[in-house]
Amino acid sequence: MRRMEFKMERTGLLKIGDVLPVTEGKLPNSYYYNLGNSFAMSANYKFSERLKSKEGKVVNVEETPKGFFVTVEFDE
Repeated sequence: MRRMEFKMERTGLLKIGDVLPVTEGKLPNSYYYNLGNSFAMSANYKFSERLKSKEGKVVNVEETPKGFFVTVEFDE
């Protein structure tokens, strides 16, 4: 299992247990991921850290002073 953290701008968009598709975006030197219909966005990842799964399950939604963060688990 692999876990990744995504930043979400608004609360209430996702709940624990949701299974959502992930789309990959490419930058010149890294990759980033959007969760569902752009509910949340990941940090940038190097080529060696590239995600192979196409969907993941929400395991945690947390509110911090910096915003809302979603932890997603992938079968890798």
